[in-house]
Amino acid sequence: MILLVEDDRFILEGLTLSLKGEGFELVNASCLAEASSIIREKLNRIDMVLLDVTLPDGSGFDLFYEIRKRSDIPVLFLTAMDDEIHKVMALEQGADDYITKPFHIRELVARMRAVMRRYKGTESTLIRIGDNMIDLAKGKIYQNNQEVILSAMEYKLLLIFVNHRNQLLTRELILDCLYDDLGEYVSDNTLTVYIKRLRDKMGSDFIETVRGIGYRVKGE
Repeated sequence: MILLVEDDRFILEGLTLSLKGEGFELVNASCLAEASSIIREKLNRIDMVLLDVTLPDGSGFDLFYEIRKRSDIPVLFLTAMDDEIHKVMALEQGADDYITKPFHIRELVARMRAVMRRYKGTESTLIRIGDNMIDLAKGKIYQNNQEVILSAMEYKLLLIFVNHRNQLLTRELILDCLYDDLGEYVSDNTLTVYIKRLRDKMGSDFIETVRGIGYRVKGE
């Protein structure tokens, strides 16, 4: 879950809509007090914080220091303050990125995912989803201790679901990810075929269909 702290209502609503469309789950706060309350109550559920510097009841840096006392979850500053002093201060204090407004949503999403990949690199490379054990370090998949053989395309699709597990992914987002990884066009019909093949090999309930929206893989 992403905590988005932003006092501008229009930016807050626009970012919420865009990021949900990219498959992220969000909780929002428009002031320091509200964000602090969320941190105290839901810190163990928050995967990343997008944080404005200027808030109506204080500085985003105050919340940042509060977070760092409790956790090392990724924090990205989103702010109109583009001076070098604030940027250097944020990065030297341990912020993971500092993005100035205005920005393009695709750039923001790309930088969010880059930070997430860095954090995931420090985690275990073994992921269990149902009866399936995925060994990311070796690129191998086992189901009930029996190796599952995937094609290159099936494995690419699997990685997209694994890296976004518990997130609702639209078909458009999946196709964009496949295009970015493979550098070639993947059709909507091809995606349908490979989702079916992945289900056949990993289990029919491995990929959940959310009718009219997209797909989700649930996992730890």
